[in-house]
Parts: sequence; C-alpha cells; structure tokens
Amino acid sequence: MDSINPGDTAWILVATALVLMMTPALAFFYGGMVRKKNVLSTLNLSFIVIALISVQWVLVGYTLAFGIDVGSLIGSLNYAGLAGVESAPNAAYAPTIPHLAFAAYQMMFAIITPALITGAFVERVRFKTFLVFILLWATLVYDPVAHWVWGVGGMLRNLGALDFAGGTVVHITAGFSALAFAIVIGRRRWFGQAPIEPSSIPFTVLGAGLLWMGWFGFNGGSALAANGLAVNAVVTTNTAAAAAALVWMFLTWRDNKPSVLGVVTGAVVGLVAITPAAGYVTPLAALVIGALAAPISYYAIRLRQRVNLDESLDVWACHGMGGAWGALATGLFASKAVNSAGADGLFYGNPGQFLVQLVTVIVAVAFAFGMTFVITRVLKKLMGLRVSQNEEEVGLDISEHGERAYS
Repeated sequence: MDSINPGDTAWILVATALVLMMTPALAFFYGGMVRKKNVLSTLNLSFIVIALISVQWVLVGYTLAFGIDVGSLIGSLNYAGLAGVESAPNAAYAPTIPHLAFAAYQMMFAIITPALITGAFVERVRFKTFLVFILLWATLVYDPVAHWVWGVGGMLRNLGALDFAGGTVVHITAGFSALAFAIVIGRRRWFGQAPIEPSSIPFTVLGAGLLWMGWFGFNGGSALAANGLAVNAVVTTNTAAAAAALVWMFLTWRDNKPSVLGVVTGAVVGLVAITPAAGYVTPLAALVIGALAAPISYYAIRLRQRVNLDESLDVWACHGMGGAWGALATGLFASKAVNSAGADGLFYGNPGQFLVQLVTVIVAVAFAFGMTFVITRVLKKLMGLRVSQNEEEVGLDISEHGERAYS
C-alpha cells in the first residue's frame, strides 16, 4: 500500500472520467450526422455500450485482456469477476496506483472501442442483433488484441510493438471491423440515389469538442502517472489534432468551401493518429503525424465513395486508416529521449522498430476484419442484421425504440 502515489491515483481517476465522457461525446458526434428519424437510435448505440461493456469487463473482459498469460494469446480467468483486483498496485502494469484503478481506466477503452464501430451501420441495424454483436466482438476481438499488445506475455508486446494509448488496440480494430460489418450489412435504402442530410452539424461539433477534451485523458492518462510523460502526451495530442484540422480545412476549401464538418472530422483524425505515438514522440513529430493523417483519411473517404460502399460515418477511413498511419508513424518518429521505456524509431536509427509496427498493423487488420466478417455473417444468418425496409423508411427511433428525438 505504501507504493501508491496519491497524485498518480487522482490523475488516473480524472482520466477515467474523461475517457468515459468520450463515449457520449461520440454519440453526439455520430448523432448529428444521421437523419432526424434516427438520432435517438444512433445516440443509444453508443450509450448502451457503456452499460453492456461495463458488465462484460467486470465479469470476463478484464481478465481476458490482462489476466495471467496463456500461450501469448489471451489472459486466463484468474481475474474473472475482478477477483483479486484490489487496492494494492499491480506492479506489472501500474506500480503507483491501485490495481482496481488501472482496471477501471482500461474499462473505458473497452467501452469506446466497440462504440466507434456503430458509425458503420447506423440507420439500419437491428438493435437486438447489435447487442449480441457487441458482446461477441468485445470478447473475441477487443480482449484478445488488448492482451496481445498490452498484456504481459502478449505476442505483439513480446515482439516489441509500441502502442501508447490504443492506435492498434482501439482504432485499427474498430476501423477495420467497421469495414467488415458495412460490407456484410449492405447499403442503406436509397443510398446514392437520394441525399442523406445530417440532422444537426452543431451536435457533431459539440461531440468533436468533447472528444478532443476527453482525449487528454485517453492519451495523457496512458502514462499511468501524473508526470512529464503525461504532459508530453497531452501536448502531442493537442498538436496533432490542430494540425489535422487545419489540413482538412484546406483540403475541403480546395475542393469547394471550408467545411465545418470537415474541420471537426480532421481534428478527430489527428487525435486518432497520435494515439499510439503520444508518449513516444516530440510535439514537432506530432505536428507531422497529424498533418499527414488528414490527407490519408480524406482520400480514403473519397475511395469509399467511389466504390459506393455505405460505411456510413467513415469509421474505416478515420479510425482504421488513421490508426494504421499512427502505428506506422510511431515506428518512424519514436524516440527514447522522449520515453526511455519505449524505443527509437527509423528516423532515430532503428529501422527494426518500423518493421515491428508494420507486422503489428498487418496482424491487427487481418484479425479484426476477419473475425468481424465471420461474426456478422453468422449473426446475419441466425438473427438478421438489419431492420425491414418499412422499419428503415419509418426510422429506427420509432421502429426500434418507439420514441422520437423531434416532434
């Protein structure tokens, strides 16, 4: 008990609250981009994940991700029901805060990751099938990948993969799972034939601002202490978001007019890209990472539009591609001068780290996409993934929940 640092513990509790706030912030970010008849449904897809994964994490999620390693693939059930996860620190993960604080902080990551995927299938998904999908996905995709990258003994951690706050664990898994789900569920009715107007861009701007704020807990909290590394992570996070927002603004301006929706999307893409690197790179490197993330995701959206894929809110382009770039950029810009517990990247004389990051990205992409494709195909056959044409036409607020956001 003597090793617990009150300052570190206080910071992690604040960071836990900040990351929890990101999921309702995401609900507003997504909710503003759908049609008025689907606003409540879209908000609820994020909100219900908080309840669902909070229970799953306590029962089995935490132990599968951070329990005693089994074959470098998964955690054992030694922490099932959070048994033995108490106020004493776990020196393997966070030696200066209670073990339970670490588990609570990681719970918030486990919550927001599947919530991110919901942007792929809004306005047409069956709610009861969605609930089953979330539980299966968290258990079969998120928990194993979290163990591979962050768990003691995990195969990608053993390889030397760097992922400071979840570029691989959170954004690559969510983004490429979203792509798989969108392919299986199919396009919305009238997609590409009639305009799909966002219900409230102000909602989306509000959500983006709260996400930006929450990301300080997401990345800064991943230092797991109130120290200089946390400060570095906060500054690099802010810098990358700002750079990406500006670049995205200029990209939309060049094509037409400077889009407000584009500016906030760019900021989120910058936040995504810096996530794996935040505690390993300098603010100047973060500027470059954010600035390059914007065109990568911007043109990924263009590609998605050209192939007529209805991945509704561009989770793949923003989180999948942004996260992949961030993970690779970590292998370029990481410096032990920033974080002695990390590694030097290619630009600091260690090309091997870039290769490790490349392997990590390939493994995460293949596993997340493949598993999600299988899960969704099975659920489509057993339960049906989407509502009927009539229910979709009426809107999911009424057909699935019996309520309206707007009279």
